[in-house]
Amino acid sequence: MDDLTWVPDACTLPTAERPFRMAEFDQLFAVHLRGADRVDAQTLDVTLTPDSREVVEDLTARETECCSFFTFTLSSNADELRLRITVPPARTDVLDGLSDRL
Repeated sequence: MDDLTWVPDACTLPTAERPFRMAEFDQLFAVHLRGADRVDAQTLDVTLTPDSREVVEDLTARETECCSFFTFTLSSNADELRLRITVPPARTDVLDGLSDRL
């Protein structure tokens, strides 16, 4: 299994379930990722295929439940889905860990 030491103690997802959640993000990125831009230390913009909306909405809703410090913002047009992920300054290490998976 992957090293998830960057996952903060503030995450309420049971430890045994964390690798499965990370696998869901990995699958999303493997199938739908078109690009990513680290805007700044606290912000990551991810561009995905437009048909990923349902998966993204479900995954980000569940992630917000266990890691409430994340802010996920979706926008789209006919050609792409944009997911902006932001974290507070104290959680940039978490965004680093997620960004490293791209």
